[in-house]
Amino acid sequence: MDGPAYLPDREPSLELFLAWAPQPIPLFPMVGILLALGYLCGVMLLLRRRIVWPWWRTILFITGCGVLVALTGTALEGYGYRMFSVFMFQQLTLMMAIPPLLILGAPGTLLLKAAPSRGRWRFVRQFALTGLRSRFARLLLHPGFMVPLFLMVFYGLYFSGIASTLLGSVAGHLSLEAVFLGAGILFTLPLISPDPLPRRQSHFGRLLDMFIEMPLHAFFGVIAMMATIPLVSFFARPPAAWNIDAVADQRIAGALAWSYGELPSLIIVLILLFAWASDDTRRAEAADRRKDREGDLELEAYNAWLSRLGRR
Repeated sequence: MDGPAYLPDREPSLELFLAWAPQPIPLFPMVGILLALGYLCGVMLLLRRRIVWPWWRTILFITGCGVLVALTGTALEGYGYRMFSVFMFQQLTLMMAIPPLLILGAPGTLLLKAAPSRGRWRFVRQFALTGLRSRFARLLLHPGFMVPLFLMVFYGLYFSGIASTLLGSVAGHLSLEAVFLGAGILFTLPLISPDPLPRRQSHFGRLLDMFIEMPLHAFFGVIAMMATIPLVSFFARPPAAWNIDAVADQRIAGALAWSYGELPSLIIVLILLFAWASDDTRRAEAADRRKDREGDLELEAYNAWLSRLGRR
């Protein structure tokens, strides 16, 4: 392993997995802590202005930050350097579990409300609005970019040998974790984000994206479970003190990709269906109120058309 890294010297167990053991370069634990502190500062600014912010959004965002810290600050990170199953668990959590928690916290809306529109800190709001309206943001959130990215981080990464090359160094390992988290956020944002976005898909389009994505990691999991040789050469030789069989560990990784990866996807599908039904209900209620206020214009136009036909 190139670079400073802490590898546990005992056989893995649940107790050791949960033990606090940050790496010499605790990048993502620090990112999680800084994100949580920044979010709480935004909430405090709104409270000072007597602006109500939903408490449950704060809990969701802080939970996502806490999961990020626990995932990369405990001994899981050390075992993930050489165990495919642990690394797959981290990948799925970074891509499928943490992004919905962060996104449902609506950090973009909080930033726009908390950032001042005047004064020396107004550039924060201006920067956020400029990025939101840019063509680059529209490209990143387009399904034509997101779905191939998901394919790359599973099939392209492991079947091309890129994973073995990058996992041999601490910088490569951290860069992969950053890619996993970024890919998960980019995929989840257009689906369930309450924040203002440069483009919005229809409800049907969002569900279609989910049904395209859901089989991707499931098929990869089946391949990993059926393989009789290590798919990633880097994980073929775990430390002897861990007493790990590489092929058996790979099957556990495949089972995680097939099962654990589906649960967050199912939850997102349920959220999308609920949002679709709620949106239809709101539109129907708005149409009823408009009819009560202005009358049924469509029905009146249809009756007028029938009258003209009768006169002819």
